[in-house]
Amino acid sequence: MSAAVSSIREPLITGHKTYHDITEDLIGPTEKAPNFSWVVAFLLSVTLLSFGIFCLIWTFWVGIGSWNLNRTIGWGYDITNFVWWIGIGHAGTLISAILLLFRQKWRTGVNRAAEAMTIFAVMCAGLFPATHTGRPWLDFFMFPYPNTRGPLWVNFNSPLLWDLFAISTYFTVSLLFWYTGLVPDLASVRDRAKGVRRKIYSFVSMGWTGSAKHWQRHEYLSLILAGLATPLVLSVHTIVSFDFATSVIPGWHTTIFPPYFVAGAVFSGFAMVQTLMVITRKILNLNDYITLAHIESMNKVILLTGTIVGTAYLTELFIAWYSQYTYEQYAFFNRATGPYFWSYIGMMGCNLIIPQIFWWKKMRRNIWVTFLMSIFVNIGMWFERFVIIPTTLARDYLPSSWSYYWPSWVEIGIFIGTIGLFFVLYLIFCRVAPVVAAAEIKAILKTAGDQYVGENAKKQTHSHSH
Repeated sequence: MSAAVSSIREPLITGHKTYHDITEDLIGPTEKAPNFSWVVAFLLSVTLLSFGIFCLIWTFWVGIGSWNLNRTIGWGYDITNFVWWIGIGHAGTLISAILLLFRQKWRTGVNRAAEAMTIFAVMCAGLFPATHTGRPWLDFFMFPYPNTRGPLWVNFNSPLLWDLFAISTYFTVSLLFWYTGLVPDLASVRDRAKGVRRKIYSFVSMGWTGSAKHWQRHEYLSLILAGLATPLVLSVHTIVSFDFATSVIPGWHTTIFPPYFVAGAVFSGFAMVQTLMVITRKILNLNDYITLAHIESMNKVILLTGTIVGTAYLTELFIAWYSQYTYEQYAFFNRATGPYFWSYIGMMGCNLIIPQIFWWKKMRRNIWVTFLMSIFVNIGMWFERFVIIPTTLARDYLPSSWSYYWPSWVEIGIFIGTIGLFFVLYLIFCRVAPVVAAAEIKAILKTAGDQYVGENAKKQTHSHSH
């Protein structure tokens, strides 16, 4: 079997691995005590989360006035971070659903962590609009349901309500898809566990036995969920872009936003997957499963989507010039040369210029370059959301209402807290479930073995005929 894997020109699994080796490498970490690196990362993440919780409590106690929002800039750090987190959550569904439908085998090394990243990122994103309402204990008013409030009803014409439906649907389908893929591996953990752990894993593995009927139903369900999730990849961030595109504010009122937002979401999502994969690959010693082939393939997607995003930036500038619309031209002139010029430079540098390094194969296959580029891309995508939202609102049609926005310590603290929440959830996930899909890795190994046996049989038949 190992010869079969080594015969593949660009192996997705390196080394001479048997099924037992794969089980030990991927299931084993869930049974061992966490190492020092994991403990340090978890304590740091909990610290960030604790500070974020404190800032949330401060917001609820003092009110939204503790943020630096004003009459001119009603959306600031909160909606910027909301859109940023939603974008990060896009790559998981793309890797899971679309690449599964296209039978791209390189997804197997990274799809499990990417799916988990999607769930955690959407949870972090939902925190911001829920808090921004000022009274999150009344957020249930956003849902349409039979009630006694009479004429008080949700506005179905509002893109903000579309957001609620799109994101909740996206979260539900992504959660089901992630859990469906986990079931076979949770059963593997169950079979090796003892005591209370065995009872817990028996419950969450839902009686999985690995029979042909179970695998058949698993494949059907995976394909159905992939088919449902694929349009969501395009629709969710498209609807998020409608929050801005349906307004009449210069710089927002444009039809390029939907495809531009979707490309940017995939761009930032893949960058975050790279960040997590490089760290996980090192800490859990998964070099044989998260290979340079996986990293290079994802860097190609980052290069493609980064180029699309850069083209959108230049298209916006051209349209503003070509339209001869004074307010639109001023909006882009202000972004580049106004008081927020530093964010515009950061956006263009990190998103348009820096990713071009991936045109060189040597750079695409360099671990350190990949890690640094993934950090720069997500910094650049955060700058992009900041450029679109607060900087546009700061200069509206009335010069008398112009303002300058900078987040308060409370807003910064809530954002830091969501980063802590994200990594707390991801680190816990790494401890309770295989971070790489062991069942899918074994399937690739079996396919490689079947191909090897088939090629050998053909060679032998050919030699006998001669």
